[in-house]
Amino acid sequence: MTKRLTGDTEFRIRGAIGSYNQRDIVLSGQTGLTDTAAIGFAVASYQRDGYGENLLTGADNYNKDILSGRVSLELNPTDTLWIRVAADSTKDDSNARFGFLMEDAPTGSETSPGSVYDHESNMPSDNSVETSGVSLTAEWQLSENLTVKSITASRSGETETNIDFDSISRPDFDVPAYYEDDQFTQEFQLSWSGEKSNLVSGIYYYEGTAKGSFDAVLGMYGITQNVSGSVDTESIAVYANYELALTDALNLTLGGRYTVDEKSADVFKGNYLGLYSPEFADRYDGEPAVATPYAILTDYSNSDEWGQFSPKVGFNYQLDEDTMVYASYSSGFKSGGFDMRGDASVMPETEDGYDPETADTYELGVKAELFNNRIRLNAAAFHTNYDDMQVTVQTFSEATQNFSSAVINAGKSEIQGLELEMMASITDRLTSNIVLGYTDTDYLEVIDGGVDVSDQWGAFQYSPAKTALGQLSYNIDAFEGSLVLNGSVSYRSEMQIYAAPSQLDVGSVTLFDAGVTYFSGDDKWQLSLQGKNLTDEEYRNAGYTAFGWITGYYGAPRTVALTGSYNF
Repeated sequence: MTKRLTGDTEFRIRGAIGSYNQRDIVLSGQTGLTDTAAIGFAVASYQRDGYGENLLTGADNYNKDILSGRVSLELNPTDTLWIRVAADSTKDDSNARFGFLMEDAPTGSETSPGSVYDHESNMPSDNSVETSGVSLTAEWQLSENLTVKSITASRSGETETNIDFDSISRPDFDVPAYYEDDQFTQEFQLSWSGEKSNLVSGIYYYEGTAKGSFDAVLGMYGITQNVSGSVDTESIAVYANYELALTDALNLTLGGRYTVDEKSADVFKGNYLGLYSPEFADRYDGEPAVATPYAILTDYSNSDEWGQFSPKVGFNYQLDEDTMVYASYSSGFKSGGFDMRGDASVMPETEDGYDPETADTYELGVKAELFNNRIRLNAAAFHTNYDDMQVTVQTFSEATQNFSSAVINAGKSEIQGLELEMMASITDRLTSNIVLGYTDTDYLEVIDGGVDVSDQWGAFQYSPAKTALGQLSYNIDAFEGSLVLNGSVSYRSEMQIYAAPSQLDVGSVTLFDAGVTYFSGDDKWQLSLQGKNLTDEEYRNAGYTAFGWITGYYGAPRTVALTGSYNF
């Protein structure tokens, strides 16, 4: 939650210029309207040219064009009542990102461009993401120990985008898409604090609609597959979290949440002759598809309801003034639903939807401050079991000679690992921070067509086994202020993009950052020069593979930025 306004008149300007014509500016401030009312605001613009381009049109790729704003009004009618009304809006007109053709085109003579940020897509670079929301928060302190809070919020979003799986100048596998969502939430929270115990409880309500549509334009076959639908969700949950000091050193935490989700879905999937379905034909040049699909693969309406209790229990014990150990167990779940991309002609069970996925997590840890608080150490070991895991399986249809995918409850898996964080004041001026992580993931069971294929699946998607971060910071008194030198190195081991191994899997990545920041003695302004990915490492973060096309998406190259801020 954003910190409360003070009512003081303040204004701050921040800006940045940098590589690839980066131009950022942020204006923020607040002022008191009366003794019991204050208003605050922030407006931000983030602009940057692309790291690459469309070699055919010159349009930027990986650029940034974002404008956002926020305003809030806070009232304190009495000493015990606080109210905030807030609104925000963000408009992201950054170009759609197109992938790098990693292998020669399977349907033509196209080869990989010279830069991993370049492409030759025939699709427009137009892309629009708009989000906005309003909220009302009220907090009433009924007594010294009892507080009631209400949070009412509404949000909406619209997206129009283009995805080109082939990234060449033909519509061999193009995906124009749009998405819309609206949601309303209401939460009532009751907080109580006693001499040796605390309780936070409440009720949470969610109502939302998500809908969208996209074409899979397979120009190499002269057909288009349209997938569209909407999902209405209504969810209500009650929760409580109780903390009790059993002794001066031993504390107990008990918690629980009961959630009921109800979802209803309308899903359509059909094949059209020609390029683009009638829904998208007007947006793109080319031969429009005929108005009627020649094959309806999925067309249904259905609804379902799920209820789930998620408990939590934990202990922490203060071994001495500087060391605490803790243990906890918690259960969680991912809601069930309906697969908007399911092909009922191949897998009729997709119309029944899929059930929630559950997870049980156990954690042991220690927090310590050593050597007169010069070293702060946090270490934890965890183990999570997943059941009724929601997995996407691929099925081949002899009738249509096509692959189709479906989300089903077909899996069991486990994840376990270690996390270590150490912050150290090496000297009064030199500090360091080290974060290490190890994660071991394993699919225990994945049922596809009645067969366990878990041995064919590798690690979890986007879950590197090893991660590390090392940071150093050195403070120097200079120019009637302070100069801070910083450097960091981050490491990520091999990573799998899909659930099963593929050509998109990436190797380890090591990145180096460094910079210097000046803070004025009166705390009014600062100036910073920062460089990221200083060795200009080329690394892939994501990608697609389908019908022989393999395209990748890459992290930012070396960048340098000069940023500054001034407090009026």
